[in-house]
Amino acid sequence: MKTQKQDQIRGAVREAYGKIATAEHSSCGCSASSCCGTADDTSATDISRNLGYSAAEMAAVPEGANLGLGCGNPQAIAALKPGETVLDLGSGGGFDCFLAARAVGEAGQVIGVDMTAEMIVKARHNAGKAGFTNVDFRLGEMEHLPVADSVVDAILSNCVINLSPEKEKVFSEAFRVLKPGGRLAISDVVATKAMSEDMKNDLALHTGCIAGAATVLELETMLTEAGFRSIRITPKAGSRAFISEWLPGSGIEDFVVSAAIEAIKP
Repeated sequence: MKTQKQDQIRGAVREAYGKIATAEHSSCGCSASSCCGTADDTSATDISRNLGYSAAEMAAVPEGANLGLGCGNPQAIAALKPGETVLDLGSGGGFDCFLAARAVGEAGQVIGVDMTAEMIVKARHNAGKAGFTNVDFRLGEMEHLPVADSVVDAILSNCVINLSPEKEKVFSEAFRVLKPGGRLAISDVVATKAMSEDMKNDLALHTGCIAGAATVLELETMLTEAGFRSIRITPKAGSRAFISEWLPGSGIEDFVVSAAIEAIKP
């Protein structure tokens, strides 16, 4: 039964974000809760600005790469260096990958992994038209990364790990692919209040980055058990403002908040 529910959640997430990838407008226009934006008439640029991306960052990526997804800016805490290898979990249209590619330069490499085939197609198209040669987009699940052991310097992710029904496996895989001394630089939502069983079982709230959120304590435990050290999870109270717009009038901002999640592989 547990495996069946996990597969159901993955299927719902894959379907929802496949539709985002093939939509003509930049935000998803979901009628239910969503971490992909506020409404059809709100541009991806406005959404990303509210998440902490600068005008220069938004101008530096190919048209169509910024889908208005996310709950923060992992670039702000990643401290990427030239020559590094970077992995983006849930790479979507490639927005964070392209920013990372500019930071690590031609001597570096960026790997984007997404479980949605439509997103991979979109990201590869964006990379081709903009001439990015140091970015590789791979179809795969976070729980089973198509990446070799100990090859990554930094892992980015933006409001994606909450979508996984098996977060322990995600962090275990992240630990496996990181080099010793490698780091996590993740923006995600964390739960701040207990949710009802109805909320937890609502697939729309799962695909909308609400129902799958873990608490800070749960995340710290999972990261520690995976082997990470120097764990730091920093909730951002100000994020409640944009979270409230994911499903106006529902009060979901009382249940989750955006946070920066950092950790080191010893």
